[in-house]
Amino acid sequence: MGSCQAAVSSMVSVAMLTVVMGLIRQVKSDVPLLGAESWLGFSQMLSACSFVLLFLWMVTLLGLTTIRRIHHFRWCDFPFVLNHLGLFLALTGAILGNADMERLRMTTKTGQAEWRALDENLKMRELPLAIELQDFTIDEYPPKLMLINNETGEALPSKKPEKLLIEDNFHTGRLLDWEIGIEKKIPLAASVATQDTLNFVEFHSMGATYAVYLKAVNNKTGQQREGWVSCGSFMFPYKAIRLDDQTSLVMPEREPRRFASEVKVYTESGRRDSATIEVNKPFELEGWKIYQLSYDESKGRWSDISVFELVRDPWLPVVYTGIWMMIAGAVCLFALSQKRKEDNT
Repeated sequence: MGSCQAAVSSMVSVAMLTVVMGLIRQVKSDVPLLGAESWLGFSQMLSACSFVLLFLWMVTLLGLTTIRRIHHFRWCDFPFVLNHLGLFLALTGAILGNADMERLRMTTKTGQAEWRALDENLKMRELPLAIELQDFTIDEYPPKLMLINNETGEALPSKKPEKLLIEDNFHTGRLLDWEIGIEKKIPLAASVATQDTLNFVEFHSMGATYAVYLKAVNNKTGQQREGWVSCGSFMFPYKAIRLDDQTSLVMPEREPRRFASEVKVYTESGRRDSATIEVNKPFELEGWKIYQLSYDESKGRWSDISVFELVRDPWLPVVYTGIWMMIAGAVCLFALSQKRKEDNT
């Protein structure tokens, strides 16, 4: 079983199935399949008998080869043992970790500790830790001005829409034939209805929106329009200017540049930690990785809800150990090859 032919054939077989797995869309193992897919298993490769048996065959050969070399150990075999044993640990840990990995979704609200989360089957689970959301913050990109078609709502021009970013130093700009001039900006505003129009005033409280008062002049016809434009919020409606029968000037919803949550995390062991969790910057505690997933998009910057993804892979230390062993084996192999070259010279 430890022959070179067996090792090569097992690696080639597993490599071929891995390529097939990368080319065919994979579905969860609990999703029922019909027809040929039900017995071929190409859409659920990690749980397919063909892949499982070939992988076990390859890992068994790898383990037997490593044991045989350890049984007849010599110091010159040290890099070989490190590389093969590290690969064995990394492969075994990766497959077992895929089966034992926990991926949960937790929704938290400001000022309230939450210890329950939903799994992939939407079943509620109680966790050995609790998360209390202290504060949620969003950094947004500058607001934009765009032209849309009044009938279809499509941004203009249709193939490559133009936009104006209202940055701090922005005062005038052009969209198609319209010259846009900003008269007044209110970063935190509220809409106030008057007898014949809608006005905006400063409003430094929850639900405030961004609003600008502007003038638009058509360079071809000389037609002029002026008024307030706002992207609106969950408390105040958006406001647009109808420039003519075909075109309106609007401000789309502001896009988030960065969003983060200030949290306190409590564990059953009595540990308390404060952390800032944001996208691609998870917080790790007692084997759990806590990722910033989403928030209440209807409220935007005023969201009092933050959604986290909690991931736990008990086999991850085994995988890391195997990777570091392979790195150490490569370094030892390089050092031994250099020494042999010096001895030969």
